[in-house]
Amino acid sequence: CRWQTQLGSGIAVAVVIPLTKVKSIRENLREKGLLKNFLKEHPFTMIQNRLNQKPAPQGKVSRQPLRNYFDMAYVGNISIGTPPQQFSVIFDTGSSDLWVPSIYCQSRACNTHRVFDPFKSTTFRYSGVPIELEYASGMMSGYLGYDTVRISNLIIMGQEFGYSQWEENEAFDHAMFDGMLGLGYPGLAIEDTTPVFDNLRKRGLIAQPVFAFYLSTLAQWKPQPSRLGITWRGYVVACKSGCQAVIDTGSSLLIGPTKEVINIQKLINAKPFQEECSTMNTLPDFIFTINNVQYPVPARAYIQKGSSTGRCYSNFSGGTEDLSDKEFWILGDVFLRLYFTVFDRGQDRIGLAPAV
Repeated sequence: CRWQTQLGSGIAVAVVIPLTKVKSIRENLREKGLLKNFLKEHPFTMIQNRLNQKPAPQGKVSRQPLRNYFDMAYVGNISIGTPPQQFSVIFDTGSSDLWVPSIYCQSRACNTHRVFDPFKSTTFRYSGVPIELEYASGMMSGYLGYDTVRISNLIIMGQEFGYSQWEENEAFDHAMFDGMLGLGYPGLAIEDTTPVFDNLRKRGLIAQPVFAFYLSTLAQWKPQPSRLGITWRGYVVACKSGCQAVIDTGSSLLIGPTKEVINIQKLINAKPFQEECSTMNTLPDFIFTINNVQYPVPARAYIQKGSSTGRCYSNFSGGTEDLSDKEFWILGDVFLRLYFTVFDRGQDRIGLAPAV
């Protein structure tokens, strides 16, 4: 992840934040033989209905049912407090809040992750404001606090953040990250708080409201959605009349409507939960056309080889019909690894270039 900061001489310098690829929750469950049962017990529609029907609790509430951390795979390191307490977080373009587990957390997920201890920080300020963040893949509840946040060489004093008291859903138990750092618009954030990225800009710590992601094989921030078409061997296989899409660092897969994804899985002869590895060298590219520009996605990208099982899996997934009445696609890390992506918050636009 890259941001631009400015030296006293007026020269803009890029701040590079290393991201590490880790196993996603899906991969962890698959390797442990728990994936099929988990998906049966936690279908997306069931979680979506729970979000829609659950009455609003007391305190600050942020509902983000689009966010599904089940497939996130890239994390970066930050610290909170004085002296610094280290955490690995998802830099997520689809949410705007920063939160980490805390010593007050009673759920099982907090036993396997690093937790924030306010008593060990001399700069921590308690607000007493309860918060609740709801996602498609789980829920976090806790309190709002203020402390010094360090991201690479950037230091934000008095930054609002959430520290959890409870993390609901088994998915968080298997996560390879501690918390989240949202890069989305302030309108997505907890009421009356300023997100990290906006504080960096407001305090003059970065030169421009622009950040970029380069995901190497060795991100829902949503400006005006792009028009998308998908072809394979010259035939249109999805978005036949054009459809909307978002580029999302918070998803690792290519996610679309289940019906269209099933048809694509048939084209590449993908069986449930498994794919033939030999096809990575023989199948043709899928062509994603965004605003009349073609972006090829080769088989080596849309087919994934398990890091320990040696088996191969399709990187296409369904479910967006639960998010929109119209055909809608989410282009996750599979796409971002192929194309260097610049998110221009100031101009509400995204720039793409082949990753080299």
